Amino acid sequence: MWLFKTDNDVAALILRVSLGVVFFPHGAQKVLGWFGGHGLSGTLQYFTEGMGIPYVLALLVIIAELLGSLALIAGLLTRPAAFGIASVMVGAIYNVHWQYGFFMNWGGQQAGEGFEYHLLAIAIALALMVKGGGAASIDRVITEKSK
Repeated sequence: MWLFKTDNDVAALILRVSLGVVFFPHGAQKVLGWFGGHGLSGTLQYFTEGMGIPYVLALLVIIAELLGSLALIAGLLTRPAAFGIASVMVGAIYNVHWQYGFFMNWGGQQAGEGFEYHLLAIAIALALMVKGGGAASIDRVITEKSK
């Protein structure tokens, strides 16, 4: 099935695990309150009341970051997980980061963070949507069993 189809590409493995590991703490902040996060109810309240994001969309963002990151690490449904992360990053650029320009706020001189990080995450996600999970992925196991 095309959704799982992938080869034994080590580069896809590196990209997949890196993106998953980077996004897991963000999802854990939003759902579990780890790493200084507000947990599920606090995050939903901030997204819906503070930012005006519809409840269902806010929930999808949270799911994409937590479950999507875990799926990427495992290499399960890599393409949909990567699509979810890319979608979240496009939304973050549009809703929050565009106004601060390209660069991150390394020197503390801006009012917020730029979108350069988000572009890298989108590029990695797009590569995974093209390549699939690669080596050491559950998608690869499914691909091999379906032959």
